[in-house]
Amino acid sequence: MKYLIKRNLQIFFRDKSSVFFSLLSVFIIIGLYVLFLGDVLTSSMPEISGSRFLMDSWIMAGLLAVTPITTVLGAMGNMIVDKKDKIYKDFSASPIKRSALAGGYIISAFIISMIMTIITLILAEGYIVMNGGELLTSGAFIKVIGLIILTVLSASFMMFFLVTFFKSVNAFATASTVIGTLIGFLTGVYIPIGSLPEAVQGVIKLFPPSHAGVLFRKIMMEQAEKISFAGAPDAMLQEFHQTLGVSFKVGDKVLSSSMSLLFILIMTVIFGALSLWKISRKEK
Repeated sequence: MKYLIKRNLQIFFRDKSSVFFSLLSVFIIIGLYVLFLGDVLTSSMPEISGSRFLMDSWIMAGLLAVTPITTVLGAMGNMIVDKKDKIYKDFSASPIKRSALAGGYIISAFIISMIMTIITLILAEGYIVMNGGELLTSGAFIKVIGLIILTVLSASFMMFFLVTFFKSVNAFATASTVIGTLIGFLTGVYIPIGSLPEAVQGVIKLFPPSHAGVLFRKIMMEQAEKISFAGAPDAMLQEFHQTLGVSFKVGDKVLSSSMSLLFILIMTVIFGALSLWKISRKEK
């Protein structure tokens, strides 16, 4: 398995286009925000002090929810290329267990995504500071790293299970484009979740990346909220949270951070089990 992991890492990072396209959604989001979204969002709340710091933290938290999905999916492209070139069959015919083969793809995708997401975090923090914001506290930084690990792990199982259904490079490329486009909406980056119809919000709340976005925002926006909402009533902050996707409301209940975290954990276990089932089913 070590050889497979090393091989997949080398193939991915050797292909600069794979690295670029795995981060394409991130570049698009940053470009849109820098060009006009940032000014639009901050100008819509002139009465709030420190609105730039607040909205920079909001968009960068959304980026951290998007990056694990797109980078894992980009890394999983190795598996599709191996199928196209019949290399996958060579591996299957060798003494390598199918579980070890699958593990090589999953673990290499996990490592790739961790590297790319941490780089995104560093760049995001640099962007926030350049615009007059503050760095995360050490405690908040540790929480973000822990959440990145969980989010990347969840994305690795989800995307592996999805990719096993593709057999051609064209189908995979099409799916990658669609997912890369949708993920910005599912995490509430392009359009704040609270601005969408309730039916659409209900669908979004079923996806683990949207809950990851909630948790990243709660951590990364905490310092900015202390400045922007100092002395403001709790009702105002709660309305802001639900509009910007800093918290989810299901029925009359606002979901706590622990509930969003539990949802991600449950979905990680489910997709992990589905991936194992898919592997064992192939062996029969």
